[in-house]
Amino acid sequence: MKKYLLFIVTLIALYSFKQKETVWVAIGDSITYLNDHADETGNRVTRGYLSRVTAGMPDVHYINQGHNGWKSTDIATHIEELGLVKADVYSVFLGTNDWWGGRPVGSMDDYKNGTGTNTAYGSFKIIIDKIRQLNPQAKIVLITPMQRNDFVYLADATNNAYGSYKDKNGQSLESFAAAVIAIGKAEHIPVVDLYHDKKLDITRLVNFKRLKDPKTGNYVNYTYPESTKIPFNPATDEYPYPPAAINVTYDGLHPSDKGNEIIAEKVIKAFKKLGVASNK
Repeated sequence: MKKYLLFIVTLIALYSFKQKETVWVAIGDSITYLNDHADETGNRVTRGYLSRVTAGMPDVHYINQGHNGWKSTDIATHIEELGLVKADVYSVFLGTNDWWGGRPVGSMDDYKNGTGTNTAYGSFKIIIDKIRQLNPQAKIVLITPMQRNDFVYLADATNNAYGSYKDKNGQSLESFAAAVIAIGKAEHIPVVDLYHDKKLDITRLVNFKRLKDPKTGNYVNYTYPESTKIPFNPATDEYPYPPAAINVTYDGLHPSDKGNEIIAEKVIKAFKKLGVASNK
């Protein structure tokens, strides 16, 4: 009888000390979305950054709120339709599509005054306010956009975009990263700064871009920045990023396994600083 009672007491003690599962809602664009859609990467990615974070922090359960091609303005516009739930921790990883889409970054005044979805600053205000409405005690992490090389969509090469080495609509991608950093500072929210991480520098995003030499017509593996000066014709040219070109990204924009691991390590570090549960 005593042994039985001891067994029951031990079970209760173990149950009591077992950490409660931490729910993480990851709000983002295609980089977040692709975590659960590896087929859309041509299976060039085996595990996205969400899965890598939860592998390293087994008590954390993610909910993927990544939306392919969406800007912060899109998230803010549809914030009440997304089905966001109360969670323990939220991450917001947006900005690259705002830049490419030519949306105004705005200013801190847009954030402070809640001017709405016309700017990235105003959109982030709506997103953060919604998170705090869902859970005033929630922990939040902001993630800046990454630098980007020339993007060419694996499934349709006509879908392509130049990299962050030049402005779009008179704005640099870095200005959107700076907005995220400024909001984090103003709100005392930690920021995972991917844009300025040397491991994710534009020179490391791909090993090369395979393009036709304009003089000979022969394919050459051009490295950055020379690759930015060589034309690419999606109608006639081969896909410029064969598997050997993959480095931190697999298509000039979206993280490869290597890139996702770098992001996951930084997110885990930020989560641990916030005291997010982990049994490892």
